[in-house]
Amino acid sequence: MWVFLILGALLLLLLFRFWRSRSGSPNPFREDTRRPPAPFVTEKDARKKVLKQVFSKDKVPDNLDAVIIGSGYGGLAAAVILSKAGKRVLVLEQHSKAGGCCHTFNEKGFEFDVGIHYIGQMHENSKQRMIVDQLTDGQLQWAKMDSPFDTVILGDPDNYKKYYVYSKRKEFVEGLKKQFPGEEAGIDKFVALVVKTARGVYDMILLKMLPRPLAWLLYRTGLVFLISPFFRMVSKNLSEVVAEFTSNADLRAVFSYIFPTYGVNPTACSFPLHTILVDHYMKGGWYPQGGASEIAFHSIPIIQRAGGAVLTKAPVQSILVNSQGKACGVSVKKVQDVVNIYAPVVISDAGIFNTYERLLPEKLRALPDIQNLLSKVQHGVGGFSIFIGLRGSKEELGLEAKNCYIYRNNNLDEGFSSYINSSRETAPDKIPFLYVGSPSAKDPLWEKRFPDKSNLIVLAAAKYEWFEDWKEEKVSKRGVEYEGFKNSFVDSMMDTVLKFYPQIKDNIECISSGTPLSNKHYIASPRGELYGADHSISRFQADITATIRPQTPIPNLYLTGQDVFLAGFIGALHGAVICTSAVLQRNLYVDLLQLGKKITASDDKKKN
Repeated sequence: MWVFLILGALLLLLLFRFWRSRSGSPNPFREDTRRPPAPFVTEKDARKKVLKQVFSKDKVPDNLDAVIIGSGYGGLAAAVILSKAGKRVLVLEQHSKAGGCCHTFNEKGFEFDVGIHYIGQMHENSKQRMIVDQLTDGQLQWAKMDSPFDTVILGDPDNYKKYYVYSKRKEFVEGLKKQFPGEEAGIDKFVALVVKTARGVYDMILLKMLPRPLAWLLYRTGLVFLISPFFRMVSKNLSEVVAEFTSNADLRAVFSYIFPTYGVNPTACSFPLHTILVDHYMKGGWYPQGGASEIAFHSIPIIQRAGGAVLTKAPVQSILVNSQGKACGVSVKKVQDVVNIYAPVVISDAGIFNTYERLLPEKLRALPDIQNLLSKVQHGVGGFSIFIGLRGSKEELGLEAKNCYIYRNNNLDEGFSSYINSSRETAPDKIPFLYVGSPSAKDPLWEKRFPDKSNLIVLAAAKYEWFEDWKEEKVSKRGVEYEGFKNSFVDSMMDTVLKFYPQIKDNIECISSGTPLSNKHYIASPRGELYGADHSISRFQADITATIRPQTPIPNLYLTGQDVFLAGFIGALHGAVICTSAVLQRNLYVDLLQLGKKITASDDKKKN
């Protein structure tokens, strides 16, 4: 016992020293860089100069400190942080627009976002908002969504029940209790456990940032389970935990409804992962004013001011490795030419699978450490998207700044499993859930850009294997059979949407859709996955959490983004903070904490 206590005290001392550690690298968060928001830019050429800087050899900056593969938010945020630390960074994007899942596209006069549907914890003075403000110099503004911000529909259109999820913890709890009388005790216990367990997100960060031997010691001694409620519960799935609080099938479904935001059904999902998402949205949802492309639009200038660049149409062919086995740059393929770009640090926002299976030189892919990492993760689920352009304003069409989750029945697991295991031929008739949202209704600047127009986005899960036969065909030229199969999903999904949104039927001006192959083409996800590597229970075990980190088996090569941490915008953001902490050999969370204190003190002084 005494040995255990002494070991625990020693580890805690080491942890304290780690969190207080500093390095010779400049602090990227030494000062508050927020400034009053500049006027909203709508002029197309001005936006194109930022978001569509097409790659050419002469645009590559000299004396690079780092090159980053991919301009998703994990890549952009890492580039901004390094730029604020005085580094010259080049970001290379294979698509024609920068931003990854933050980019938007236009079709027939309508704009659509592809990955930013709503973000939680963007209220004033929140930790997440403070970080994003610093990475955009305070130029990115957020619009609060309505409350209730999510609507959950259970059942078919002829026999369904509708439930509402409200913003703020008190309203969230009271709303559930009013809709489920008699379930008050179970609701209180569920929410209390969610809040307590979700705090363990910082335990995940700790394990990924600690030196490997220390992280491994925490795991081997069992101390990580002693001090972390998150890791104590990590092997419990969502279904079994919610069953402890209620036997009401509808309430179980409402407790679990948000699982599409990370792509794993309730029996396959670690309960602590789910608590992070529920807690994330407990205060409601926010949407970036001006649309999702504003995220990249206000990030890139910071990179440019430091002497860096973000270049598009720059498909990275391979990571360059020198004779000492260290990453030293990348090669970019342009038509028949290959351009080699050298830098002492290479960061990949392309995901674990692209990085290790496609971009590394072939001889390195077989390294035991690489194969060991790959054995610990699987591909996430693919996605199917429908983009609907509508004639009329949000008021005329009755569209609101909220989301709708439509489920066929209250057994979420059964519906999802039946669908994902079905044949290609029967899949379109078994779609178990839809997400429906209106970016135009969420964005207060939409009317200024697109008067008398609105839009809807509809999302569903889809298996890559159903579309794999057409993977070698060019985008938009995959043939009649592919289009027919794709349209069978569109028809099935639209049939459901029109039953719940009948008012839009006569106002539809355009419908566009995307399959897992579309995701593969536009955001380079290897199997059309929306959230990178699968967010399964195994991925969040303490030992695997500590193993999957920014540092790779190849010296000077780092990972950033969703695969380092968690799915989504905030997951990619923290993946970038963890990554750049490793690159700069500096605990950036300590720097952010101190900056937050300065900002709070300054704001309080101004009020007084």
